[in-house]
Amino acid sequence: MANIVVVGAQWGDEGKGKIVDLMTEYADVVARYQGGHNAGHTVIINDKKYVLHLIPSGILHRKKTCIIGNGVVVDPAALIEEIEGLKREGVYIGKNLYISENAHVIMPYHNAIETAGEESRGKKRIGTTGRGIGPAYVDKMARSGIRMIDMLDQRIFREKLRRNLYEVNFLLTERYRGKRINMRKVYTDYMRYAEYLAPYITDTTVLINRLMDRGMSVLFEGAQGTLLDIDHGTYPYVTSSSASAGGVCTGLGVSPMRIDGILGVMKAYTTRVGGGPFPTELKDRTGETLRLRGGEYGATTGRPRRCGWLDVVSLRHSIRVNGFTGIALTKLDVLDTMDRIKVCVAYEYKGPDGKLRRIKEMPKSFSILEGCRPVYKELDGWKSNTKGIKRLKDLPAKARAYIDYIEEVLNINIDIISTGQSREEVIILKNPMKDYSRPKA
Repeated sequence: MANIVVVGAQWGDEGKGKIVDLMTEYADVVARYQGGHNAGHTVIINDKKYVLHLIPSGILHRKKTCIIGNGVVVDPAALIEEIEGLKREGVYIGKNLYISENAHVIMPYHNAIETAGEESRGKKRIGTTGRGIGPAYVDKMARSGIRMIDMLDQRIFREKLRRNLYEVNFLLTERYRGKRINMRKVYTDYMRYAEYLAPYITDTTVLINRLMDRGMSVLFEGAQGTLLDIDHGTYPYVTSSSASAGGVCTGLGVSPMRIDGILGVMKAYTTRVGGGPFPTELKDRTGETLRLRGGEYGATTGRPRRCGWLDVVSLRHSIRVNGFTGIALTKLDVLDTMDRIKVCVAYEYKGPDGKLRRIKEMPKSFSILEGCRPVYKELDGWKSNTKGIKRLKDLPAKARAYIDYIEEVLNINIDIISTGQSREEVIILKNPMKDYSRPKA
């Protein structure tokens, strides 16, 4: 079996949870490499819904090893709540879950700073979840962050907390006119969290490489999507981590030479949550139909997602950045009722000189992208039910034509087609875990 990365090709919410769950059957290890509990992966098994935030989707398979890597920022309270919630649902969690000792910890002041900062932006809010993800990564880069391993040493944790709160409380009270963070309460709470999580905390870089040395296959799980990547997304309306495939190496301590394939996950249309440019957004009845049929509400926040047609320009960018070796296409069935289906093949942009330009590559300038208008190609809808279909030949001819067009315009193969929410509602044309195995020396 191979070591495969699963990456979102759009603005997140592409259905990665289902694809990871599907591929976990063929993997030994599932490892999360970035993000925090601002992300949510929804998996439906036997009509039962599981929503995961920090724990890899592979936890729903009892005999799989799950790793939360050093690239993830961890809210201990949220993680403990997730563990306990899964246990109540009958999911086994014990020696199958590991947390990197180098993963940075989200502190109460991170949430307070993020919330206050968003409020101060007014109409220019980014649309964060307010869960402290960004400020935790800021502290990480500023070398003032607290790591999981620090929680296991009371003296070190107390000193780092004291030093950080000295500056944080000044910022909260003087800049944002908010409340101070009580050090004693935070210290007491986090020492309790540390006691609970201690059995799971280890050097996961050593662990994951040893497992691969033993011939075990790894499924690398990302959160969010490429267009939210801190470097390659629609900055500043992005997440705070490397959501693209490059984040695997830094977020888990794995060499790129050990990665065999990269599976991009994309919806048959496009969605995004929060602020930021969205050239194909539909603010009409069609957009509302996509939202209702697709259940487009955030798994973590419940916020309604903005919906629009498929955007080839942004997808070409994602393919280039990640080097996808194949695509998993999700939510095809959501388009079943459409008479006509549009695909954005280029943008039109009127510059300061008044000239109208056609753009086929995703602009890096926020102001230019915000001013872009989509150029569409229209295709026939199939007006027929595709939900639950498991064989390509059973799809309506016009649905197959839509899939063929996507492959042609993106110059990439679609390996998996999801035709519903449940694990069984899928067409597997090529199994990445089996077919991308590393050639023998």
